[in-house]
Parts: sequence; C-alpha cells; structure tokens
Amino acid sequence: MWVQRLKPSCIPGRVATSFTANGMNFKKQVLAWLLALLVAFPLPAAVVYIPSTAQPPASNREFRAMWIATMVNIDWPSKPGLPVPQQKAELLAILDCAVKLNLNAVIFQVRPGSDAMYASSIEPWSYYLTGAMGKAPAPFYDPLAFAVEEAHKRGLELHAYFNPFRAAQPSKKWQFSSNHISRTRPDLVRQYGNLLWLDPGEREAQDHVLKVVMDVVNRYDIDAVHFDDYFYPYKQQDARNRDIDFPDSKTWKRFVAGGGKLSRDDWRRENINSFVHRVHDSIHAAKPWVKFGISPFGIWQPGYPPQVKGLNAYDSIYADSRKWLMNGWVDYLSPQLYWAVESPGQSFPVLLKWWLEQNSKNRNVWPGIASEKVGRTWKANEIIRQIQIIREQAGDRAGEALYSAEGLVQNRGGLASALAQGVYSRQALVPGSPWLNSTNPAQPRLTVAVGGKLKWEAVGNEAPFLWVVQMKTKGQWQTIILPEKVRNHSLAGTPEIVAVTAVNRSGMAGLPTVLQREEHPSK
Repeated sequence: MWVQRLKPSCIPGRVATSFTANGMNFKKQVLAWLLALLVAFPLPAAVVYIPSTAQPPASNREFRAMWIATMVNIDWPSKPGLPVPQQKAELLAILDCAVKLNLNAVIFQVRPGSDAMYASSIEPWSYYLTGAMGKAPAPFYDPLAFAVEEAHKRGLELHAYFNPFRAAQPSKKWQFSSNHISRTRPDLVRQYGNLLWLDPGEREAQDHVLKVVMDVVNRYDIDAVHFDDYFYPYKQQDARNRDIDFPDSKTWKRFVAGGGKLSRDDWRRENINSFVHRVHDSIHAAKPWVKFGISPFGIWQPGYPPQVKGLNAYDSIYADSRKWLMNGWVDYLSPQLYWAVESPGQSFPVLLKWWLEQNSKNRNVWPGIASEKVGRTWKANEIIRQIQIIREQAGDRAGEALYSAEGLVQNRGGLASALAQGVYSRQALVPGSPWLNSTNPAQPRLTVAVGGKLKWEAVGNEAPFLWVVQMKTKGQWQTIILPEKVRNHSLAGTPEIVAVTAVNRSGMAGLPTVLQREEHPSK
C-alpha cells in the first residue's frame, strides 16, 4: 500500500468544499429547507429566449502553458518507480493546478533521453517512470494516453515534449535496457563528456528521431510536438577548462569525401536545419492541425540586438533558431528568456522585442519564462512584470510558457496565488494558427431549456476543441471556456443575452450563436 505524498495547494483557498451529516434527520432538514424556499420564493414563469443579432465581446487570447519535465524527475513523477496510483494522482494534481491557474496548455516531456514515457515499440520505457529502463508500469497504463485524455477533459492542450538527440545521461542508479539505441545502434551514438548523444550528422540518427516523433503523432491525440534547446550538446570542458569538441569526425569526413563544401560549423547547423524542416513537414502531412514548437536558447547570437551578451547558440550548439522562425518551419517559437526584466546584457523586454521582429512569417512567439526562480532568487512580481511586458509587445498574439510545474504546484514564493488573483484571473483562448486551418467551425445549435440550462450541439463534420460560453447580465458580460465534451451550462438567473461559440484545434473561432431574453413573451 502506498501513501500519497501531500503537497502544498496550488492556490490556497481554491479548493472544493464538502460537508456530511449522519442519518435521515439531515435529509429531512434539507427537504424542509427546500420547501420553505419554494413557498417564500415561487418559481418564475418560463423565460423565453429568441435568436439575436447581438455580438458578444471577443475572447481573451493568450498562450498560457507550463512545462512538465520528467528528466531526472524534475516535475513528474516525484521519483522513479512510484506505484501507478500515486503516479496518476501526482499527474492529476499538476493538471488540476493548471486549471486553477487558468492555463490552457501543458508541455509534457515524453522522451527525456531516447526512452519513453509511453508505450513504444521503438524505444524503452524510461527509468524515470518505473525505476528500471525497459520495465512497463504495473498495473499497466500508458502515461501519455492518460495525460492526453485528462488534459482534454480539462480543456487543456497537450504538447508532447521530446529531447531529439540526447541519447542518455548515464547514472550509476540504473542500467541500459537491451533495446536502448546505445545498445542497438552504437554506431549512431557518441560519448560526449558525461553524456551519450545521437550524432545529428548521421542521417540514420535523424531518421530514428523522426520515426519516434511520428509514431507519437500518429498514435496519440496530441495538440503539438515540442522540442527544447538541446540539438548539439552544450559545450563541456576538459580538465584544463578547454571546450571539448563534439566527436563527429567520422561523419564530417564522410560529408567532405562526398563533395560537401560547407564549413564544419555550417554543416552542423545544416544538419539541424534540415532535420527541423523535415519534422515540420512530416507532422503537417500526417495531421495538419498538430502544431510544431521549439524552445531554443534565448539568445540567437551575442550582439543581436547590440547590447545583448551571453552564450552564442548559433556557434556553440549550432542552433540557427532565427532561421526556423523566419522560414516558417515552426508554428510557435518559445525562446527561453530566463533573465530578469532589468538583467544587464540580457534584458527581457529587449530580447523579446528582437524575437518578435524576426517573425516575418507571422507565426506565434511565446517566450519561455523562468517561474522556477521564484522563491529562490526572484520574487513573484518579476514573472508578473514579464507577462505584462509580453502582453504590451505581442497584443492578442501574446503568450508564455512557465518553467516549470513543480514551483507552481507548490505555490513557491506565492507565484501561483499571484497569477490566479491577477494576470491569470480570467480564462483565455490560445491564439489561433490560421496557416494550419483557416476554416472557422460552424455555429452550434443553441437552446435554453426549462429550468435555465443552456444546451448546445455541434454542427458540421469538424468536432470543436473548445466552447466559449458567454452571458450578459445587467449589462456585464461573463465568459467561460469549456472542453468539447461539455454540452450544457446551468445559468445563474436569467441573463439578457447568451452566446456559444465553437473553437477548433487550430484555435480558430466560428461565429457565435446568440439568443436574447424575450422581455414580453406572448401568453
């Protein structure tokens, strides 16, 4: 038997309340109260709603996501080998926290190091899940399928997060399974410092990663594929503090012998560029609505813009992330802007403005922000300021991804409370991706049933992903965003106007179906 580890509430005070009482006396009391209420406040005559040409206000738009990192159990599960019920409970607590914070997406790491947090015939089960690489959960379940289902129940997008070329970060705590790629295809794997790395210069290594990604795209109802900043590894140093070069001489010499004319650095960048392009095209050929996003290091090159200093991702890890954005090879880019607003050399607003200016294909730029620093070196207000700056610069295309779930679930530094009570106090839709699907969903059929229950049905062949339900009462609009499976909503009172709008997988909203209260219905 396991005992669930209790964690601090995501948002203190935002908990469901309940009460119990013993015996029939309590039930009789409740019935007596209800009868007294009916006598004192008789039910009004039926309220009639008729079609209306009124237009509800546009819904708020902002991408609000948090990463759920599984590498070395950063966010989930809390340690390897937990009983399945505890694994599920911990994941549900994270998803419930996302709902309480009015987030609309989670970025769930499914492949930490050429392993799988899901049932795969290509790569082994992750050590970080079961405590032994290659060992399935018992009793069996598929964490990715579970996460997708539970996220969608809550109206959350699920972005499947892959580390493309990291083969492993070996540890004395575990052993490789026989079906790990370091054992099945050691010719594709390089030892780099304390890491094992797939060589991006090996076409078969790229093919393997693409096969893994497309296996997930084809078998799971995910909303996006997400890569982080690891393509070639970050530089490690030898005993004399000199950078260790990535050991790809074999593949480099093969390229040169085949007539290749690029410099070695340009060749490495082109390996990544061509791979990113292939992944983008493959995803959209299979499922056009599935987004492809990357969260690269937040500085493209020092000096861009002029006052920026720091690591050169272009030359150090061979990531030409500006090119991916400018060529439209990503549907969203989340540069990791993990610096403070006033950080010298890495000013948050200065870097954000530069990235937005590179967006010539008008894709989505939703920076990653370092919520993990709150309660350690930052105060919650730093993240609040960053979100406000993103809104000022990006307008209705704004959005951010918070790294990562653990600090939010723990409400470390009061950040979760500050978000829920302030900048995230209202729900928001993910900004649309019209280049994926510019067709707006059909207007739903809408009725108000006796008793004040709003009911609706989808129209057309395309199932919506979300519903926007809006009610105008005493001149004030209220907006609620609901998952696709929900098809009714109990009205509080008798609003003057009610409206329901369908939203598809690409974030495109259709026309609302609007009803207004008939003030003097015929008798």
